Amino acid sequence: MQTQSQDIHRLISLLKNTTNTKKHSAYQVLPEIIKNLIGKTDIKFYPKYEKERLNYITKKVNIKDKTILDIGCNTGYFVFEFLEQEAKKITCYEGGKHHSQFVELATQLIKQEKTIKVISEYYDFNSTTERCDIVLLLNVLHHLGDDYGEKNQTRAEAKDNMLNQLNSMSRNTNLLIFQMGFNWKGDINQCLFEQGTKSEMIHFIKNGTKGYWDIMDIGVAVGSKQNAEYIDLNDENIERKDSLGEFLNRPLFIMKSLLKD
Repeated sequence: MQTQSQDIHRLISLLKNTTNTKKHSAYQVLPEIIKNLIGKTDIKFYPKYEKERLNYITKKVNIKDKTILDIGCNTGYFVFEFLEQEAKKITCYEGGKHHSQFVELATQLIKQEKTIKVISEYYDFNSTTERCDIVLLLNVLHHLGDDYGEKNQTRAEAKDNMLNQLNSMSRNTNLLIFQMGFNWKGDINQCLFEQGTKSEMIHFIKNGTKGYWDIMDIGVAVGSKQNAEYIDLNDENIERKDSLGEFLNRPLFIMKSLLKD
């Protein structure tokens, strides 16, 4: 039987293994509850403004007593932060082996197995999932045809499939928190939109989800890479700001399902 110190050592080892992956390495900062468990570490993180996005989300959405589905949870930043926000139940899918094992072991160490369920596979958008209150789908769909899904498809086909997958979620949840990248498969040579602008992406999502989703809020990053904040979309911040880089130009959508139970 392993001691807690051995489990924590394994947890750190799993975290280090996530930094050795080709993609999505050290992609998220550690939430406080896990940081306190692990203690100091020499692992270098390359965060994607998790705290800033969380601040915007929790201003708009009440997490308390809600059932959550997190698709592509990585190392679980939003999972554990939503736990702190008193979510009722969190189910998370993660196809990266070391990432999912990290979340699963961390969940066991903080004794939250009754609240957090980890499924170590890529989410099947064609499956019939038990309905939940909120789905978190952050920066997953633009990896269609790479990390998951049919490999042999054109960019136009992939865009149609992204919308199909997005719309399929409307039957499974009341609220969707959604974000996607501009570049198909993360390849800068395969931009999904001609000019790579926020307005193009917003137009694509609005037109492509009619009848399925009502877009309640769109958060947009302002400031700088060193000091960013997400605020509501307006006539000024809808313009692309190259100095922010690709990630901070990605709008953050909060969408309400139009499909009745």
